[in-house]
Amino acid sequence: MDKVRIAVIGAGVVGLSTAVCIVESIPNCSVTVIAEKFTPNTTSDIAAGILSPHFSPETPIHCQKRWFGDTFAHVLSIGQSADAPIIGVEFLSGWEIFKEPPKERFPFWSDMVLGFRTMTDVELRRFTGAKFGWMYTTLICECISYLPWLEKRLKDAGGQLQAAKIQDFWELDGQYDIIVNCCGIGAKALTGDPKIHPVRGQVHKVHAPWLKHFIRTDDGRSYIYPGISSVVVGGTRQNDDWRMSVDPFDSKDIFERCCALEPTLKHSSKLFEAVGLRPARAVLRLEKEKLERRGRQMCLVHNYGHGGAGVSFHWGTAKEAAELVKDFVIEMRPTGKYSKSKL
Repeated sequence: MDKVRIAVIGAGVVGLSTAVCIVESIPNCSVTVIAEKFTPNTTSDIAAGILSPHFSPETPIHCQKRWFGDTFAHVLSIGQSADAPIIGVEFLSGWEIFKEPPKERFPFWSDMVLGFRTMTDVELRRFTGAKFGWMYTTLICECISYLPWLEKRLKDAGGQLQAAKIQDFWELDGQYDIIVNCCGIGAKALTGDPKIHPVRGQVHKVHAPWLKHFIRTDDGRSYIYPGISSVVVGGTRQNDDWRMSVDPFDSKDIFERCCALEPTLKHSSKLFEAVGLRPARAVLRLEKEKLERRGRQMCLVHNYGHGGAGVSFHWGTAKEAAELVKDFVIEMRPTGKYSKSKL
């Protein structure tokens, strides 16, 4: 029986995890990840990688809860293994502070992270102007290590990587049976989707090994996330801003804001600065689509629009995207090895 040929466009954390879920769950298929850039040059490599599902309220909460729950369980299993430091995963505790108490004192994800509680008055006094806060333990998934691990896992399962820039889905017509679109902000040009837009993020990565707890403000603009290899200090949330160069004004503003939260940052040494474009969409797009042209049909699965929640949702949306791919496979092979009862 011929293999079903599947192409996944995009090699960030969403694309690679989707490819892994497909190749490990669908028998008799070939999976190729096609991308212009691979680690360490993806947007995911710039991200702090903290599992903290702050996302658009327009995406149904039950979907966000499912995606985050699946992702947290997956990363937690890695965090409890001996290979966690090599893969780039570690536990991280810290504070999220508010200038005014939020409407929801307990967010939907409060029972998924570890040790969630409201901050004490003593803790709040540490942060000028803070009137309310949460403390909890979550996980950091550093993509600079995690993406190479996903690549190896994909290759070990028989998957392949191919460097190319895809400008039109029909370029792949005849080469693949199913196309999976995980190209992040690139989806705007590739699909013509007017609902996706960039949210520019600029960060510092610094050496400050004495910092052991994260700090995040309620608006998500200021954050300090200690990781395994560095501390990520940010940031910016600039809508519809395509600039990829580091802005000196933003650099100064970011560092001053974060030093106000953690004065010892003044003694850190800067490693580098970076800019990434979050692929923001009010409702994350996770669905099947069939395109037709001159009598030809193309099977597409879309998995993009994660905004700043790519790491927080990556495994959950990857699992669902793999299920959508299975639906197409069942249409192509309605009997035998691909029957629904055997998938």
